[in-house]
Amino acid sequence: MDGKKMLSPTSVARAERQRLAAEEGARAMAEVDRQAAAVRKNMARLRILREAKEAAEAGAQADAPVALKKKRKTIG
Repeated sequence: MDGKKMLSPTSVARAERQRLAAEEGARAMAEVDRQAAAVRKNMARLRILREAKEAAEAGAQADAPVALKKKRKTIG
């Protein structure tokens, strides 16, 4: 032998499975990151819409005349 280590077919197969698992894991993590970014973007969009709606409703309430309570006549 000239210093090179002979690998058994089992160890070569195990190394290949580990390499494939690592690649799949990296792809899965990238997909999770993309989905999380999409969720955050959608949440920000919905928050902006909700805040705009609440501001419009608050403005409409401020413009509306205040309804006065009617006083009841008491007998006595």
